[in-house]
Amino acid sequence: MKYTIIQPPFTLKFREMSKPELKSYYSWFMQVLPERIAGLEAAVRESPAYVSWRADFSPDSLATLGAWFAAQVKARARTQEELDDAKARSSFPIDVPGEELTHRSFSLAMDVGMYFSQVIIKNLPGTKWDQPLRNEKFADYGQPVIMGFGTVPLNPVRVMVTNAYKAAGEERVDLPKLYDTWAKMKK
Repeated sequence: MKYTIIQPPFTLKFREMSKPELKSYYSWFMQVLPERIAGLEAAVRESPAYVSWRADFSPDSLATLGAWFAAQVKARARTQEELDDAKARSSFPIDVPGEELTHRSFSLAMDVGMYFSQVIIKNLPGTKWDQPLRNEKFADYGQPVIMGFGTVPLNPVRVMVTNAYKAAGEERVDLPKLYDTWAKMKK
């Protein structure tokens, strides 16, 4: 089975989306979540070293998934247009990295984030999905987040995109440690 890159039917520019569009995005996200996790499991199992991995939603499954994920992440050189655009969008002068994640790496980050979210929800009582729509300046405005950690929401897709950037920079991706960090916040 060939891995299918996720194609959200939305812009993903959450602050520019109307509330009905954001609610549609949330519904779409929840609807595709099971099939994306199934596709992730199939992709992991295609690698000979990971044929026995199962998406069983256990915290123990995260170590193997993290190792596989880190090995899959790739970066590409940014175009001059992308560099110029990133600099133009910044309110102050910044150095823009010359590399960007590939579409496949972003897609895998989204899928791994979806799986990570389900491990959290299935193993940490009191956690649940939500969609913050009150404050448009909030970093996770309009995005699916997990609540149940006091006032701090977990955006699993954002967290995995961050980990993808770490992996592209050859830093270690430690999903069990990440899980433990959030689990401690439940206590």
